[in-house]
Amino acid sequence: MKKLVDTARKRLKRKASIRKKLSGTPERPRITVYKSNRRTYVQAIDDVAGATLASASNLEKEARAGANRVADMESIGERIGVRLKAKKITAAVFDRNGYKYHGKVKAIADGARKAGIQL
Repeated sequence: MKKLVDTARKRLKRKASIRKKLSGTPERPRITVYKSNRRTYVQAIDDVAGATLASASNLEKEARAGANRVADMESIGERIGVRLKAKKITAAVFDRNGYKYHGKVKAIADGARKAGIQL
C-alpha cells in the first residue's frame, strides 16, 4: 500500500513542478491529460480566462467502442486537435500532468500533432 501512496504523491509533486512552468493563453492553450483506469480525458484550457476551450475523452459516444489502450489514444488526440482547429487555434502547450511522456500520453500528443496542432 505504501508504494501506491508514494507513486501518487510523486506524480502530484511532478504535476506541481510542471504547472509552475506552463500556462495556457487564448492563442496557445494548455492541453492537459488525465488518466484513470477506465477512461482518459484531454482538455484544452485557457488559464488567463480560466476556461476550457475544448475537450475529448474515450467516454464520448464515437470513442466508446475503443478501450483505454494506447492504440485508441491517438484518435482522442486527433479529436482534440480537430476541435481546436475549428476554433482557429493552431498551437498549444502540452501538459502531461505528471505522467511519463510515454505510451498513452505520447499517443495523445502525436494525435494532436497529426491533426495539425503545433505542440
